[in-house]
Amino acid sequence: MKYLIGFGLIAAVAACVQSASMPDASEGAAIFAENCAQCHGTGGKGDGPWAKGMTPPPADLTQLSPGGEFPRAHVLSVIDGYDRTGLPGQEMPEFGLLLKGETVPVDVGDGVLTPTPRPLAALMAYLQSIQQG
Repeated sequence: MKYLIGFGLIAAVAACVQSASMPDASEGAAIFAENCAQCHGTGGKGDGPWAKGMTPPPADLTQLSPGGEFPRAHVLSVIDGYDRTGLPGQEMPEFGLLLKGETVPVDVGDGVLTPTPRPLAALMAYLQSIQQG
C-alpha cells in the first residue's frame, strides 16, 4: 500500500513539473489562429481578412526582432494590454483576460523567471518562432 502511495506522489510531482514547463510554439499557433489571425493573417504578416481598411494596419509580427533579439517582455506586455504607450495600432484589443490559466516560468530577458499565464507564454513562443529578421 505504501508503494502505491509513494508512486502516486511521484506521479503527481512529475505532472506538476511537466505542466509548469514552457509551452512550445505549436501550442501558441492554435491560440494565434483563434485570436490573432483575423487581423495579423495566418502567417503573422498583418494581412488578415479583417486588416483591409484598418488604420493603422495590423503589425507584421514576423519582424519583431530587427536587432536579432526577440523582445519577450515587450511582446508579452503588448498582448496582455499592459503597455501600448506610443504604439501604432493602440486600437488592438487587450487579450490579457482571454489568456488566463496556470502559470509557467518565463525568462523575459532579465534572467528572472516570471510566472506567466500558459496561453500567453505559448503565444509568445509562437511569435518568437515566426521571426524572419
